[in-house]
Amino acid sequence: MQKIRNIAIIAHVDHGKTTVVDKMLLAGNLFRENQNAGELILDSNDLERERGITILSKNVSINYKDTKINIIDTPGHADFGGEVERVLNMADGCLLLVDAFEGPMPQTRFVLQKAISMGLKPVVVINKVDKPNCRPDEVQEMVFDLMCNLDATEDQLDFPTIYGSAKQGWMSTDWNKPTENILPLLDAILEYIPEPEVLNGEPQMLITSLDFSNYVGRIAVGRVHRGVLTEGMEIGLCKKDGSVSRQKIKELHIFEGMGRKKVQSVASGDICAIVGLENFEIGDTVTDLNNPEPLPRIAIDEPTMSMTFTINDSPFFGRDGKYVTSRHIGDRLIKELDRNLALKVTKANQEDVWTVYGRGVLHLSVLIETMRREGYELQVGQPQVIIKEIDGVKCEPIELLTINVTDEYASKIIDMVTRRKGEMVSMQAQNDRVHIEFHIPSRGIIGLRNNVLTASAGEAIMAHRFLEYQPWKGEIERRTNGSLIAMEAGTAFAYAIDKLQDRGRFFIFPQEEVYAGQVVGENAKDNDIVVNVTKSKKLTNMRASGADDKARIIPPVVFSLEEALEYIKADEYVEVTPHHLRIRKIILDELERKRSNK
Repeated sequence: MQKIRNIAIIAHVDHGKTTVVDKMLLAGNLFRENQNAGELILDSNDLERERGITILSKNVSINYKDTKINIIDTPGHADFGGEVERVLNMADGCLLLVDAFEGPMPQTRFVLQKAISMGLKPVVVINKVDKPNCRPDEVQEMVFDLMCNLDATEDQLDFPTIYGSAKQGWMSTDWNKPTENILPLLDAILEYIPEPEVLNGEPQMLITSLDFSNYVGRIAVGRVHRGVLTEGMEIGLCKKDGSVSRQKIKELHIFEGMGRKKVQSVASGDICAIVGLENFEIGDTVTDLNNPEPLPRIAIDEPTMSMTFTINDSPFFGRDGKYVTSRHIGDRLIKELDRNLALKVTKANQEDVWTVYGRGVLHLSVLIETMRREGYELQVGQPQVIIKEIDGVKCEPIELLTINVTDEYASKIIDMVTRRKGEMVSMQAQNDRVHIEFHIPSRGIIGLRNNVLTASAGEAIMAHRFLEYQPWKGEIERRTNGSLIAMEAGTAFAYAIDKLQDRGRFFIFPQEEVYAGQVVGENAKDNDIVVNVTKSKKLTNMRASGADDKARIIPPVVFSLEEALEYIKADEYVEVTPHHLRIRKIILDELERKRSNK
């Protein structure tokens, strides 16, 4: 029997988690040293690389001193909480990674709370001690306080701390004494993280994750809880409704390095992938056929936000995308449910319209962005929070919002958040910065990030996580400016845009194609106006007495997908195609719009 350690890695976005794992893989001699510098191995999908965040959890393993270490990478954003909970089920301990300057951040707390309540043993890694203004000793005390607040046990509070810089490739038990490599971290894992218990008896395994292959279909991934699973064995699959179906294991794989290796049998404590199961869900248990004993199912947080998805029916449909019909979009959303646990999809009353429920704007926008890159065209409506009735009282989701900002902008930010029904719960000064915490309705956070960054000249660091449902807080004022709407289809001319610039700011470039009903800009006042941006300059054969003034155009505002979703009003859609993002009114015709507003 090979010795095994199963660890999950917990960190806030951007604290260097993926880099640490890459260095551990190098230490396990799994990679040639000359792989492209700066290229991350784990965050392999394009979206993850562009945004610098982990979206899907991944499994890798390394061998060190005759011990196999299974490393499970977890996402840092609270929006991907569905991923986090099931991943922690496979681990016996966790590495808590903290930035030596920023200290523990709210999203770290979110995952750490789940890990501590499951009884995992933490090893704390304080990363980035090569930063000029780092404060490793203070940060270590902050981590201790955080664990106390989360009701950690005596054993968990007695955690080892390792300091280092993953970027420079070293770890040490004392941050003033750099070493040559990251082996002290691997030694600490072997020393402090407990070995999984080996339980003999009837086999049991909880399916905690899914993989998909075009050849064999869905693959079940999980940790063997008890007993031994062998290839070709007949097993029982315990479903949600209590029924047990008879199935056969066709192939067994274990994780090795970045890939998988086919094996004959897997014993308790190791993480494996099973090929050949049918009609299973995450949370089902693989068990003995004659004497089935299901393990407790995984509970997953409820979605807090919903959005309308519909087919693209604008005048420009089908120009960019490969998949434009409702069948394509419906199939794609159903397929996403296989992997994306925190997502729910329901068919709305109208044709070709779906309501998609998720954990936040980021969670849903990652899905939209992925579909867009695969060649889908679709339209999405304004994000709405999910309102529940609890004991006959109308309740809405409340989030814990933390903003870290320089002194001079603090009062502006507080004013901005309290207008959106936020309540300040704490405020601490750290050197020349202020760390403020609020309780704010999820509705208030939609569209807040841009305003906060503008008001603080880009200085603010903002993070939020779901707290609980509380009674409805009343109306919140959203965007107050109206829209500039194109009057007719055609090409936008610089001449026309130049003459309209005193009306507001534009979202389109000259020479861009527009259609009637498309939102081409933001009005400086609070009402919508219809403007003609396709008007060209009429030429005559008369000589002008003065030279013509050149058109001077202010550069347009270009939205990212999240910004567009947070910006739109209830009567607008974002039209998403592989190469364009456009904002439009749901009703394109001006007369129809006026009728429906009456």
